[in-house]
Amino acid sequence: MAASDTEEHLQNAGCRTLSLSAHVGFDSLPDQLIRKSIKHGFCFNILCIGETGIGKSALVSSLFNTDFEDSPSTHFLSSVRLRAQTFELQESNVLLKLTVVKTVGFGDQMNKADSYQPIVDYVDAQFEAYLEEELKVIRSLFSYHDTRIHVCLYFISPTGRSLKTIDLLTMRSLDSKVNIIPVIGKADSISKTELQEFKKKIMSELTSNGIRIYQCPTDDETVSEINSITNGYLPFAVVGSMEKVKIGNKMERARQYPWGIVKVENENHCDTIKLRRMLCINMEDLKDKTRAYYESYRRCRLEKLGCRDIGPENKSVSLQEVIETKRLEFCLEVERKEEEIWQRFVQRVKEKAAMLEEAEQQVLTEFEHLALMHQEEELKLGKEKNLLEDEKTQFVEKKAVTESSQSQVSVSSPVSLKTQGLQKVSHQRAMRKFFTFTFITQIAVIF
Repeated sequence: MAASDTEEHLQNAGCRTLSLSAHVGFDSLPDQLIRKSIKHGFCFNILCIGETGIGKSALVSSLFNTDFEDSPSTHFLSSVRLRAQTFELQESNVLLKLTVVKTVGFGDQMNKADSYQPIVDYVDAQFEAYLEEELKVIRSLFSYHDTRIHVCLYFISPTGRSLKTIDLLTMRSLDSKVNIIPVIGKADSISKTELQEFKKKIMSELTSNGIRIYQCPTDDETVSEINSITNGYLPFAVVGSMEKVKIGNKMERARQYPWGIVKVENENHCDTIKLRRMLCINMEDLKDKTRAYYESYRRCRLEKLGCRDIGPENKSVSLQEVIETKRLEFCLEVERKEEEIWQRFVQRVKEKAAMLEEAEQQVLTEFEHLALMHQEEELKLGKEKNLLEDEKTQFVEKKAVTESSQSQVSVSSPVSLKTQGLQKVSHQRAMRKFFTFTFITQIAVIF
């Protein structure tokens, strides 16, 4: 089947199919690719979304038979955060760089409307980082640590009723960006009958809400049968534990309860082994689907940047032409912005100069007003000073006349010396008081 498809593809591509008369040696290309891949190693990135305490860390440790150390999370975070940890694992001679990203504080807030937004932003950020590396002039994608999310394990609380609104919103916002595999965390907390009904209800709600989850491919004959069976177990009912309990004569990973023991690696007790088998068998398919999601993101980003493969007249456009066009548009936009900023600067300078000129005019007007008032005060004081001088002159003249008249009276009608002396002293005191009072009054008026 595969050979006939290859021959048909080659014929459609215009290639002739020839047979070799002897061995050449290029049939070793798959072996070369295997050796190169083993030498370089593989990477796989898992995103675990679920409420705090639902068993994300325990499940990941159970899937890879490794105790991944992780600090406990709190329930009192104001927003959802993501914590990424990278580990290097080795099985036989195969190296695997495993990155586990877990949500912290998911579903703990009172307002859960935007709880999924940090997760969507994180997935897009990994796509953006890979796109930036891809668009570099000097790039090294072979050695680049690819952090794009290959699979998302979405943990559902074992309520036995239905999906929560936050579950539907989160999966709907992520189903076009990442491979979603729903799992029921702590599945040993409900009975088997309730668990089967819960699984059917979850799949029905996902279908009715148009949420796409990852389905194992069945087009490959080697894994089609096992993948078909695995698809029937969705969503997986998982139990995780790294504690070993002695059962019979051997130690097994299990959870021990007063009513019995739940074995993590027993397929009759939970689906943890089924989930591990599905991830290992379809790891490359998950990566291929992730590359398809990335291509969709890349296309949208480049279209927003103005890159097109076909021009207005349905002619092919080279990337160099697109970049040159965008560069010219950017230069013109920069010039326009610079001119706009300069015009705003000039306008503000003019406005400031007008404000300063107006303030200066107000200061000059106030100064002229004060100078005029000062001149008026000087004129007024000058007039009062002249009046005071005239009064002083009149007072001196009156004093002289009075003294001369008194001297004449004393000569014509002699009086007692004592009485005359007393009258003269009294008159002098009165005149001195009057003169002093008048002088002080005038000085007070002046100042």
